[in-house]
Amino acid sequence: MIWNPKIECEGRGEIKDLQLKRLKETVERIYSNVPYYKKKLDEAGVTPDSIKSLDDLKRIPFTTKDDLRENYPFGLFASPMKDIVRIHASSGTTGKPTVVGYTKNDLDTWSEAIARLACAAGATEDDIAQISFGYGLFTGGFGLHYGLEKVGLAIIPASTGNTEKQIMLMKDFGTTLLVSTPSYALYMSEVAEKMGIDIKKDLKLKIGMFGSEGSTEEMRQEIEKRWGMTATENYGLSEIMGPGVAGECTEKCGMHVSDDLFIVEIINPETGEVLPEGEVGELVITNIKKEGIPLLRYRTKDITYLDNTPCKCGRTTPRIAKIQGRSDDMLKIKGVNVFPSQIESALLGTKGIAPYYQIIVKKVGFVDDMEVLVELNDDSLLEKFSELEKLERTVKHKIKTVLGLDIKIKLVEPQTIERTAGKAKRVIDLRK
Repeated sequence: MIWNPKIECEGRGEIKDLQLKRLKETVERIYSNVPYYKKKLDEAGVTPDSIKSLDDLKRIPFTTKDDLRENYPFGLFASPMKDIVRIHASSGTTGKPTVVGYTKNDLDTWSEAIARLACAAGATEDDIAQISFGYGLFTGGFGLHYGLEKVGLAIIPASTGNTEKQIMLMKDFGTTLLVSTPSYALYMSEVAEKMGIDIKKDLKLKIGMFGSEGSTEEMRQEIEKRWGMTATENYGLSEIMGPGVAGECTEKCGMHVSDDLFIVEIINPETGEVLPEGEVGELVITNIKKEGIPLLRYRTKDITYLDNTPCKCGRTTPRIAKIQGRSDDMLKIKGVNVFPSQIESALLGTKGIAPYYQIIVKKVGFVDDMEVLVELNDDSLLEKFSELEKLERTVKHKIKTVLGLDIKIKLVEPQTIERTAGKAKRVIDLRK
């Protein structure tokens, strides 16, 4: 089902006209109501009247997370507080949280965006959705909740944690759609098996809508094998709106962007140059229908590329490819750029290996050094030294094939690496 065919299947020429209209309105709103932005735009020689075409977007300076922190808490709000009906914020683990506000219209827009990606994933009003994202300042739980409700699904607001109860609810309530991080979905499958649940016989799950953390195609395949369902990925970030910026359809060939709500660009992360379609770079997003805190050319740090080719599902919207990593998560080891997703791709699907790993980075003298902790899925392997050695060589060879580096591998006992209901912590950086 396509939620909004008029927009999602429209000729993109008509959408570009709408984008320009909304971009002009957004720049005017920001210029008139946000002194910090007005100063930045003036310094760049940009005024609302100077936006004549979509190509003029390149003249607008980038916005970064530092801009939000510098203006904490409400300095970038373009609406008065009397019009703000919801406030969300990041965890603030590296300093002050980034704070975002929503007007009533913003919440309606958010629900509309989620409804589109939910239908693209195969959801219908007959589904029962269990949301295993946290409810609170984090945008994920509330964002998916109201969007799925808009489609007409019954919602189980399970939140995170208490995994055995989550499984019980799935079984007793007949959950057909799961919302969570991909790593938590894997952990839930482990718990279900320990509880004696036959996942494919005792549960009715058929759709997974996963987000909030990056994952590889190999992880998707592992989730689908364990749960016997279709696993789709969606993308968003609190600074822009929350989940709902883009999401996969059942063809699973990239995440469809609601381009009537967002303008997306791919830039060279080092130079800021806009790259052509198909080239890999950093994703930059501009809100064009946000009232509370619209952001211009927000640098996401996420590495991907754009695909404008037609999709078999019938949607004509542009698609962003699976996120390959983050420019600020990239590790430089012995002169080689390393993304955690490359390690994951090499590990998953290896017999004897569980889908859990951690990358430890430290200094050895003046050189950065990396070790990968890899969890076994079978205790009995610990008693077979020759098989352990063979498995270690296999894992080391797979990683070297991908990275071109000899990396230290440490095989650890099952259940050694911490499980989490939120984003999995893949990298432990001890260099600091």
